[in-house]
Amino acid sequence: MGDVAMTVPVIRALTEQHPNCKVTILSKPFLKPLFKDIPNVSFFAAEVKGKHKSIQGLYQLFKDLKELKITHVADFHNVLRSKILRRFFSFTKVSIAKIDKGRAEKRALTRESNKVFKQLKTSHERYADVLKSLGFEINITQPKPLDKETLSKKTIELTGDKKNSWIGIAPFAAFEGKVYPIKLMKEVITELSKKHTVLLFGGGKKESNILTKLEETYNNTINIAGKLSFQEELVLISHLDLMLSMDSGNAHLAAMQQIKTVTLWGVTHPYAGFAPYNQPQDYCLLPDLKKYPKIPCSIYGNSIFEGYENVMESISPKTVVEKINTILS
Repeated sequence: MGDVAMTVPVIRALTEQHPNCKVTILSKPFLKPLFKDIPNVSFFAAEVKGKHKSIQGLYQLFKDLKELKITHVADFHNVLRSKILRRFFSFTKVSIAKIDKGRAEKRALTRESNKVFKQLKTSHERYADVLKSLGFEINITQPKPLDKETLSKKTIELTGDKKNSWIGIAPFAAFEGKVYPIKLMKEVITELSKKHTVLLFGGGKKESNILTKLEETYNNTINIAGKLSFQEELVLISHLDLMLSMDSGNAHLAAMQQIKTVTLWGVTHPYAGFAPYNQPQDYCLLPDLKKYPKIPCSIYGNSIFEGYENVMESISPKTVVEKINTILS
């Protein structure tokens, strides 16, 4: 989801700077709300567990897409399914370009010894490069301000009227190496909830249970998980004053809507190119790199070097709270 959310500012720039270009987004059905209301953009749902499953299903998907009279294919993902689709399109007159994920330089960045520690291209830049190779040059550095959609009645019943700053907190990530210890997050919530409203975001039954306990423990703290549709959550995020997230999808859902986004990093690092869109570098709060010089251990957080299991404990709750209060003030 985070990867797809990172494409949104790039697609906006494409449609703004090439207004005669019609764009069809191909992705899984539940991600359709990400592209809602972007001019000249339509969404085509890939039913990868249904009729588009298997080689035969992908060929059917190709035939369905061909009916749209597509002239250019921009493969932002470059995985097995998209490679097969590209192969089908290669037998037509369609122009095709694929993302360069920079795998070699990412391996150099994440290896344990002889590490090449430098900023790599961001995912947003890599997406823009794909479009450039198709002849669509775009500038992604100056996004236009976005309008906010009105909160639904259901959302307002959950949050109440906005009487102070709304801070979203998304305390989970796909891998433990990217999750801020809950005991430290409780300290953050304790301080922030004294003068702000804290809205907790997450998914899954286990996560929701944790967030419910936090909601019951702290004042001015509301658990959002599982209570709104994805579209309603996106609209709610657009009304936040700030999002605090791990290196995970919620950071990108906030940043794509131009919400100030503070991220906490563990065994991964912004140099890999996955920092939230258009956020100041100092909004990324990192572990003590003098104590843990081998960070990043991996691109996605799924691998951890020995002795690096608790790197996030070197980010103090006080540092997090002070950064957020400074930004909001």
